[in-house]
Amino acid sequence: MTDEWFEVFSYRGVIGAAVLYFLAMLAYFFELAGLRSAPEEEEQEAAVGARAVLVAPPRTAVAARLGLVLTVFAVVVHLAALVARGLAADPNRVPWGNMYEFTISGTFVVALIFVLSTLRIDIEWLGPLATTFVVAALMAAFLGLDDTVLPLPDALNSPWLVIHVVAAVISTGAFTVGALLSGLYLAKARSTSTTGYLARVPDLKVLDRLSYRMHAFGFPVWTFAVLITGPIWAHQAWGAYWNWDPKEVWAFITWVVYAAYLHARATAGWRGRNAAMLALVGAATLWFNFIGINFFSSSSQHSYAEGAAPETSVVVGLAGPVEAAEEVGVVIGSDHART
Repeated sequence: MTDEWFEVFSYRGVIGAAVLYFLAMLAYFFELAGLRSAPEEEEQEAAVGARAVLVAPPRTAVAARLGLVLTVFAVVVHLAALVARGLAADPNRVPWGNMYEFTISGTFVVALIFVLSTLRIDIEWLGPLATTFVVAALMAAFLGLDDTVLPLPDALNSPWLVIHVVAAVISTGAFTVGALLSGLYLAKARSTSTTGYLARVPDLKVLDRLSYRMHAFGFPVWTFAVLITGPIWAHQAWGAYWNWDPKEVWAFITWVVYAAYLHARATAGWRGRNAAMLALVGAATLWFNFIGINFFSSSSQHSYAEGAAPETSVVVGLAGPVEAAEEVGVVIGSDHART
């Protein structure tokens, strides 16, 4: 099998996964429509602890199960596409050499965390938000990011890059799921509806606890990525542990916000609305570091000039001509060439 075959397979695999996520999203939305339109006699409330849970009509329950099954299949196809992406490069490498690859890797982790959490602690009700986020992120990757497979520069061929990015991707997925839970908390706190999606969501204490668990899991992994493996790799690549690079600065700002979130919960007893808002601030800094820095900063060292002539993607027949970027973003680096 050639590199071109793996590239085409990866691209089609990501498209296939996106279609499955979209179908799962439709199934979850069908469930929501059933919950909102079902006659009152078909809606039952079962007491679970100190809260009431809406028991869905049979057809909406089937839609929810279908959504979960489709999501599981999408995750499997997504994983195969990621592996093929790494095999498409010459030499073979990890599939996060630019923003397109980091995006498809990050969305995979978000979907995987959702599936594993559903199997363990039953958060299937998060399905509509999780699949919508993944579909939107993959659409953005298709429409706005360069998907050409290029070899990594020498500075990026380091085992520390692999360790650093694995930790960054895992923590980004956990923080994103935590942000979705925090957003749900704020929405449910303002809602008085007894039917529909928010009525199916657990009570505020459960949402607050689940959000805290996601952030408590993601924070030490983010710490490992930002304060340990990142500086080690920076020293290996640039000769200094800290370079005041915009990516480094915003990664540290994100670390400070999430550290404040966990510290406030542990010492000041922050719960509920204040904690949820601070968690969303952390998510905003996280995604600004991922997206905003690439478009508003021209001084980041997280990109490397290749000096190669523009190439054409082998997926030209699938997605139109794709010119190779003159710079290859590293981890969450820039995909657009600087002037």
